[in-house]
Amino acid sequence: MAARESMLAVVPDPASPELARTLDLAGYSWKAVSAAEPAAEHEPAGGWAGAIVDIGADADAGWAFLRNISKQGDRTIPVMLLVGGAQLSDLEHRDELFDDFCLSPFHPAELEARLRHLLVTDIDLHRAELVEYGELTLNLETYQASIAGRPLDMTYMEYELLKFLAQNPGKVFTREMLLSRVWGYEYYGGARTVDVHVRRLRAKLGEEHANLIQTVRSVGYRFGQSRWDS
Repeated sequence: MAARESMLAVVPDPASPELARTLDLAGYSWKAVSAAEPAAEHEPAGGWAGAIVDIGADADAGWAFLRNISKQGDRTIPVMLLVGGAQLSDLEHRDELFDDFCLSPFHPAELEARLRHLLVTDIDLHRAELVEYGELTLNLETYQASIAGRPLDMTYMEYELLKFLAQNPGKVFTREMLLSRVWGYEYYGGARTVDVHVRRLRAKLGEEHANLIQTVRSVGYRFGQSRWDS
């Protein structure tokens, strides 16, 4: 069976920065839709793969949107609710309007796991465009990265260095090899450049995750564990 166009409808428009960042980092294609507009007006050719409705942002509009798509026969798509703790009682007697819910504020890892379970048969995640190692995620399409759900603010070359290392876990690279593979043969900054970027990356990863980039004495650097460490 051909895959659907893999687009999620997100209500309301605009989506919260936290939700937008989580979906982007997880590799989902999505489009924010106003609760006041019929979802069909923005529906992709293959149909919506699912919907995320942030009830916490505007409960009345969110429920109205869900009732609207139910009346129009669009309730065949899986629906995830984002709901505040004080709104849990609002879910009673409305089970027919949604499939699952996640408390807001949410942890990105929890929301992503719930979405993966909910949409596993309906959506095609572009996992080939993600690099993941433990709690580290790099989205190669958007040049975004996060560690344990926390976004990382990196320069272009910091991202490129982290991407290269994360794509080659357990392998040891000399500073000269990293200069040539990440910066290119024409770069004359010297080995000191690698040390500076590694130091900055460790600081941005935070104390708990700084040891993802290990120093191999008298040789260079290694990302993650080698097969002999596990």
